Amino acid sequence: MLQMIGHSAHSTFRLAKLIGLLQQNNNNITAIRSEYRYFVESRDEHELTSSEQDLLTTLLEAKVMQVEPGDDETFFLVTPRPGTISPWSSKATDIVHNSGLETVARVERGIAFFVETSTSLSIEQWQPLMALLHDRMIEEVFTSEEDADRLFMHSESRPLIMIDILAGGRKALVEANTTMGLALAEDEIDYLVDNFTILGRNPSDAELMMFAQANSEHCRHKIFSAEWVVDGDPQPETLFSMIRNTHNKNPQGVLQHIAIIRLLLLDRKVIVSTLICGLISTAIKAKNNISS
Repeated sequence: MLQMIGHSAHSTFRLAKLIGLLQQNNNNITAIRSEYRYFVESRDEHELTSSEQDLLTTLLEAKVMQVEPGDDETFFLVTPRPGTISPWSSKATDIVHNSGLETVARVERGIAFFVETSTSLSIEQWQPLMALLHDRMIEEVFTSEEDADRLFMHSESRPLIMIDILAGGRKALVEANTTMGLALAEDEIDYLVDNFTILGRNPSDAELMMFAQANSEHCRHKIFSAEWVVDGDPQPETLFSMIRNTHNKNPQGVLQHIAIIRLLLLDRKVIVSTLICGLISTAIKAKNNISS
């Protein structure tokens, strides 16, 4: 893996704001600086030539060089979580390939922080400060440059695990729901148990994860056309009908797009229809109403 160092990752304003947050937690923090770090994985352990490195230097505005933390500085490296590929990496790798560097397998980016303190801090004192340097949902903090090798670790695909609901019944799926963190609702568990029992086979962990993600869609499109009851009174319109009511009353000058994706559970006997893309409406105003 080739590591390259770029320019500062934060403006002076952003660094001032960040140091303010750090000092609220620990007043021993005196300064902070940051810089982009780029990590380049080559295909088949190919060693990049000087001309290939020069092209990367131009594309990334970065150099192959060593930067050591100062005497009073502590080094932290924030990168995307190992095992993931960041959106930046996907786009940057495409650009690198389109520039003729087919020997590069992937490019990833991180941020190196150098935090200066007036006194040495313990690991326990650093923990809350490290939390302020990254988004723990999508990033990880390392204390050594060598740890960045984990970004390009390749492992064998894990085998499918079958959830034995035919023998274990509903209890088996309830346990899987907890251990896998699927967050399935009670009616969804009943639905899966009933339908896989009809199919006469057990679901795999991949199928359950796929179902859970499709049904966790943030707008809950899967229930938009369900019966809607308010304070015990059934409503004449479904929730989705209510949303579309404005268009029904004023359809002039509205562009409409609806996409339906049907998810087949392998056997082709059970079809879960999930509305992925909701109604996207763009009102076209009359010319005489458009402000200059």
